[in-house]
Amino acid sequence: MARWGRVNIAQLKRMQKKMEKLERAGFDKFCEDAAKELAARMLRKVIKRTPVGVYEDGKTGGTLRRGWTIGEVKKNGSHFEIEVINPTEYAQYVEFGHRTRNHQGWVNGRFMMTISADEVERIAPAILEKKLTKLLGETFDGN
Repeated sequence: MARWGRVNIAQLKRMQKKMEKLERAGFDKFCEDAAKELAARMLRKVIKRTPVGVYEDGKTGGTLRRGWTIGEVKKNGSHFEIEVINPTEYAQYVEFGHRTRNHQGWVNGRFMMTISADEVERIAPAILEKKLTKLLGETFDGN
């Protein structure tokens, strides 16, 4: 008769407990926290890029810069969504550009949101990998 070897069931049970702990930690909570962190990074970048008006009488603006906020995290199927919002009525004109008041020229857009979104999209995989490694380390290293 052939010998099949030995199996240590205790190790499998420990692995099962760690997997249950990971499930309790809540993957949805992890995704929500990751979305919030990415949105916060984007908010920081877009605020920094948003121009502040300087007027002829020596006053400075800042309404557009102060208008940036982050919305709520929403789960849409298997995706998590969060919005970075600026409800200031002229935000889109500063972002994408606009005609001058006399309709004779064009003011180029600043693309503060577009550039910031591209930057965050480039660094997102590294940020998410770091967060996931930390979660898995806490789950499997901590008995």
